[in-house]
Amino acid sequence: MKNKSMAILVYIIIGLAAVGLFSQLFGNTISFLSRIFVTFLIGAAIFGLLYYFFVKRQSPTNTEDRKKYKQAVKQSKTKYNSTSSIPKKPTNKKKRTKKSSHLRVIEGNKAKKKNRASY
Repeated sequence: MKNKSMAILVYIIIGLAAVGLFSQLFGNTISFLSRIFVTFLIGAAIFGLLYYFFVKRQSPTNTEDRKKYKQAVKQSKTKYNSTSSIPKKPTNKKKRTKKSSHLRVIEGNKAKKKNRASY
């Protein structure tokens, strides 16, 4: 019963928010849009600052590891992506002979039709 009353309360709050949103949109359109724009702008600024301070700024050991990793990738690419100037000769593969199977054909009475419903 408590969950049902909480759900009703949440629906009432969402309904009132929708009514307020539409009344602001149709009554004060320019101020509503400017508030929405300012809200998105402030949110983007906060996100940009958090991204800059926590993601972009890496510790010095991490940048050293990153440089070493990039150098290793570069060496690996030059080692494995280079083609040799001498073309390789195709190797002749021997044809494998197929071994005969150890199965035996059993002759049966194929002319007689089976009644499959009796199984």
